Amino acid sequence: MKALRVAVMALVLLLPAVSGRAAGVGDYGMPDWSEAGGKQLELNGMALRKAYFLKVYAAGLYLAEKSNDAKAVLAADGPRKMVMHFLRNVDRDDLCKGWRDGLLANTPAAGAEVRAAFDALCGYMPDIREGQDIVFVYLPGQGLSVEVAGVMKGVLEGGKATADAVLACWIGDRPGPGEDFRKALLGR
Repeated sequence: MKALRVAVMALVLLLPAVSGRAAGVGDYGMPDWSEAGGKQLELNGMALRKAYFLKVYAAGLYLAEKSNDAKAVLAADGPRKMVMHFLRNVDRDDLCKGWRDGLLANTPAAGAEVRAAFDALCGYMPDIREGQDIVFVYLPGQGLSVEVAGVMKGVLEGGKATADAVLACWIGDRPGPGEDFRKALLGR
């Protein structure tokens, strides 16, 4: 009877840890919820960026309301957060090339302000080290903030148009990391 009581107690103690466990890709997990601008955001989906067979970063998209429709996500003017957790070192030039390629592929008619915001984004970037995060937070009326390795770098000009162009690099019609990555961020 004592063994049964111990087993039940262990199960009771472990259950909250299991039920509150974060979603994950590969060996990395992210919390199910995050906060941005005083709002609770739910993890919409996670994806793993690979280059050939190498794991580059885990990404998590947080939204006020979950959605598997990229056009609806981009059309919504609500708070959102994109977290990139790096699983290896990445050169800033490679990051910038990816964002510029993503802009051309998914927002080819971007105006001068959005293109300038992508230049500013690249200016914020150092070389990224394994274990560091890049966090993008869009808040309506405030713009898209960029945090790198725990340091707030700034808010990009261009408001929602810039926020949409950055997010479209991952969930647009031609996502740089590929269709499987896009689907995973959209919770499919």
